Amino acid sequence: MNNTKLVPWGQSEKENWLKEQTIKRSYLKEAVSKIEKLGSVVDVISYGALSYDPQKYPLFYLKSKNWNSAKKTILITGGVHGYETSGVHGALGFMATQVSKYTETFNIACFPCISPWGYETINRWNPLALDPNRNFCENSDAEECRHFLKAAGSLGKIFAHFDLHETTDTDNTIFRPLLEQRDAKPQELSEIPDGFYVVGDSLKPQKEFQKAIIDSVRKVTHIAPADSEGNIIGVPLEQEGVVNYDKRKLFLCAGFSDAEYVTTTEVYPDSPKASDAICIDAQIASITGGLDFLKSL
Repeated sequence: MNNTKLVPWGQSEKENWLKEQTIKRSYLKEAVSKIEKLGSVVDVISYGALSYDPQKYPLFYLKSKNWNSAKKTILITGGVHGYETSGVHGALGFMATQVSKYTETFNIACFPCISPWGYETINRWNPLALDPNRNFCENSDAEECRHFLKAAGSLGKIFAHFDLHETTDTDNTIFRPLLEQRDAKPQELSEIPDGFYVVGDSLKPQKEFQKAIIDSVRKVTHIAPADSEGNIIGVPLEQEGVVNYDKRKLFLCAGFSDAEYVTTTEVYPDSPKASDAICIDAQIASITGGLDFLKSL
């Protein structure tokens, strides 16, 4: 019998983990350059910089022109987990190609890459070994979340929030094993869903809204089936491609506001039936499908 007792990481373990992280791509070249090009379409607003390296990690959000308090406000977030690439480029792709179709009806704000260090190092965590998507709370320990919450607080009441994510094979091979080591708590691995799905809010599930997103995305890529137990990521299926979490209780990005409609999108970039382009298009389709539904109300 293995009687080895798990011990949570201390500061030295976190520092050793950080030393092992390497830069694998450029946030400035791949994200900020695209953000700057959108200045003729939307307003580009600086909301700070990460103290890890302020020159490398300036923070920007995009805001539709002719902002009008009489219109309802839509929020789009990407790159909460920096390694989830299509969230960043799906948000930017929507703002580059689709936003003008919706600005007569809605104000639209987009934070395309909340965790740029995570984007560059292809990481779920930030340099402090914190998962930003468990830290959207007052006085957050995660700098990425504090910057975002302060900036988002200036937008007024949010009507709908699209938070763009991915579920990857590395969730089971890298990130959950690391979480088990960091917290010294055994992690139960769930089957990685092959396809697109969304996570609604169990306190305000908005079934028709989630269905409209799924129906829009299925024109681009396949929808994830439930596993043999009727679950996706260990959570019972509510309807095709939809599970629900209590987002506020978990301090998730999509739970920070009182938005009436919220969804967390999840694409599977490791599927043999997917590609980088398909994943980005699926993210864009999730937003347009949801917005088309909200316009029809």
